Amino acid sequence: QVQLVESGGGLVQPGGSLRLSCAASGSIFGLYNMGWYRQAPGKQREFLARITNGGSTNYADSVKGRFTISRDNAKNTVYLQMNSLKPEDTAVYYCNAENILTNTGSWGQGTQVTVSS
Repeated sequence: QVQLVESGGGLVQPGGSLRLSCAASGSIFGLYNMGWYRQAPGKQREFLARITNGGSTNYADSVKGRFTISRDNAKNTVYLQMNSLKPEDTAVYYCNAENILTNTGSWGQGTQVTVSS
């Protein structure tokens, strides 16, 4: 079972940028498709972006053109570069790992992102 630890959240002004990181351990990173989700207070968890073990990406319409997902397989880490942040991007951001062999998923503990002036 893979363990995931997110980092990089914080307080940023509207229009600013943040880069989130998710470090994976405990399993073979190359066996996982990786994703980022977020959950705002009172709302359901929302899909943001996904990158396959082969590097293919897809994004939710709400973040397309502003957020970029990437992975460094040598560091067992997936990133989410977030630009042009808006107050509505305020949420807890979660990393997800999907095992390509078993289709089972794992979640990190989340990192808070607050966009406010």
